[in-house]
Amino acid sequence: MDRIRVLVVDEHRIFAESLATALAAEADVEAVALGGVPAARALLERTRAGGGRPFGVLLLDAGLEGALESTAEGPALLAWVAEALPALRTVMLAASDDPVAAARALSADARGWVAKDSSLARLLRVVRGVLHGETHLPPALLTGVLRELQADRRHRGERERLVESLTPRELEVLRCMLAGLGRKAVAERLYLSPHTVRTHMQNVLGKLGVHSTLAAVALARRAGIPPAE
Repeated sequence: MDRIRVLVVDEHRIFAESLATALAAEADVEAVALGGVPAARALLERTRAGGGRPFGVLLLDAGLEGALESTAEGPALLAWVAEALPALRTVMLAASDDPVAAARALSADARGWVAKDSSLARLLRVVRGVLHGETHLPPALLTGVLRELQADRRHRGERERLVESLTPRELEVLRCMLAGLGRKAVAERLYLSPHTVRTHMQNVLGKLGVHSTLAAVALARRAGIPPAE
């Protein structure tokens, strides 16, 4: 019998370890717990390179830094998994019902949104279900999530038009921002001076009508712009 490998990533390491232990009590489940995004990505990189049997399900803390939003250290783990490990099913573990965050997670290829205080039986149903192509969402969130997804679809065209106003070089800079690169790293990657990169970044923010790098990255991601390789 093939065992389901589950990776639990939560900023509260004790919670992650307790959940992994409970899941692993099942005969068909093997679970590993980690407390942060860098460690999770490093482990997933190793398994992708052949360093062990791959994980089937990622249970990811929705409130963990770097889970849904890119940081200076790199792209959001959810987005990275969707691109680098498409066979890995991600389920968000949430401390509260948040239709906006849940809609964003589903748009980024999460397969479920589950409360952290759900019963073990509920979590096991979700883990096994997503491996069979199911998507799990609490009924109380369904209306709000559908509303958010519909609004996002309406605004996608506007976001795409804003992105199309960028020059090719500005788009390159934006893709580097999506990859979590800072000004110096972008300058080195594109063989530009930091001053030139700063100008491009300011132009990007102005054309997109936002006031911060995080806002520009969020807009670009929702417009479907891929990060730099």
